[in-house]
Amino acid sequence: MALSARNHLKGEVTEVILGTVTALITVKVGNDVIESVITKRSAEDLKLKKGDIVTAIIKATEVMIQKD
Repeated sequence: MALSARNHLKGEVTEVILGTVTALITVKVGNDVIESVITKRSAEDLKLKKGDIVTAIIKATEVMIQKD
């Protein structure tokens, strides 16, 4: 998938917390941790779970999650 965003950080999902509408996804990137709030539906569609390898894509103030 081609994206205009240039900041792609590959990491491992360490935690998925599903709320009523949103999900908090924690990703370990090297020695750092990135947290992203996405919709619960997106987390479910991606079937995100602890241990998944994903890419955090940062554009402006938004952090999106891509699962390969």
